[in-house]
Amino acid sequence: MLSEQSAATVRATLPAVGGAIGEITELFYAKLFDAHPGLLRDLFNRGNQASGAQKQALAGSIAAFATYLVNNPDQRPDLMLHRIAHKHASLGIVPEQYPIVHEHLFAAIAEVLGDAVTEEVAAAWTEVYWLMANALMAIEKRLYEQSEQTGWREWKVVQRIEETADVATFRLRPADGGPVPGYRAGQYVSVGVTLADGARQIRQYSLTAAPGSPERQFAVKRVSGDARTPDGEVSNHLHAHVREGDVLQLSAPYGDLVLEDTAAPLLLASAGIGVTPMIAMLEQLAEDGHRAPVTVVHADRSPAAHALRADHEAYAAKLADARTVFFYEQYDEDAAGAGRPGLADLGDVEVPAGTQAYLCGPLPFMRAVREQLLAKGVAAADIHYEVFGPDLWLAKEATEAA
Repeated sequence: MLSEQSAATVRATLPAVGGAIGEITELFYAKLFDAHPGLLRDLFNRGNQASGAQKQALAGSIAAFATYLVNNPDQRPDLMLHRIAHKHASLGIVPEQYPIVHEHLFAAIAEVLGDAVTEEVAAAWTEVYWLMANALMAIEKRLYEQSEQTGWREWKVVQRIEETADVATFRLRPADGGPVPGYRAGQYVSVGVTLADGARQIRQYSLTAAPGSPERQFAVKRVSGDARTPDGEVSNHLHAHVREGDVLQLSAPYGDLVLEDTAAPLLLASAGIGVTPMIAMLEQLAEDGHRAPVTVVHADRSPAAHALRADHEAYAAKLADARTVFFYEQYDEDAAGAGRPGLADLGDVEVPAGTQAYLCGPLPFMRAVREQLLAKGVAAADIHYEVFGPDLWLAKEATEAA
């Protein structure tokens, strides 16, 4: 892994690089998109660029990888690498793009840190970059080889269901009438659309049906922006323009938050549109006849905003030992089956020993639920999570550590 000489140099310079990593990534993306404007137009998420989320995630991944290498010189952070590789594979990232990133990233490092970037420092951080890049390329190569689908494929919308005011489910079948490749409960597909300005933007959506379905099925929440974040380009396009009979381009399924074959007790916790991978997992558990306890926790603004609630309840009801606990910020005690008022609180929720937990939702929700589960004795290694968009949980922890 990282050579002894480079490890010493990286360890010594990590505070300086970590302290400037936000400025470095800002300049990196400016240089990258100035030289290759098509990458922003047709590959990178323009919304995440505008909000700064992607810059934070890149900074976090660099800091996390470097910190891990200097602390564990004979190992590598495979969990982080696999998560990034799955996202890259869903976008169709190819090895030829890694030298381009290296060129502009190191130009940004040199410009921000100036004379501090000696030949020795540049060599050490170059070693870090290519260790990470080569590991990602190897994982991505395996993912592409294992996939039953090569590149993008056209799928025709056979049904659109309005789940809530802001969430619609799309069901699709292959436009060529060919077979539907398999996947694992919890995985997602990338959806590529051409927008009004001609840009091709790509977003990931979790599949909401159990593996074995003759269709691809996913739910899309219309993203409304605010002062810092623009409206979701792709989600609003899908809601406004895509109807039955239309054709979309989908990637093969990817994602490493998948339901494992286990007889252990499970806890599936979600908030908002984070419910989507949990629905596929619940359906899979019902089809498999899972016998151990399953605790289903969900938090939302209100019962009316709770997308796929009927599926949530129906699949849980098919299990031998399952219960649902729903929390709503806007609580109507007169509404039948309204759940509990307020934010998710596991204080009086029984969590059996040996529970495997899966979390999906906004970062504050997942951090809070994770802390509650740890307090109840659930092992950190048994708590798995999915972040929609750039992994800012990782970014926050990594930059703090650096």
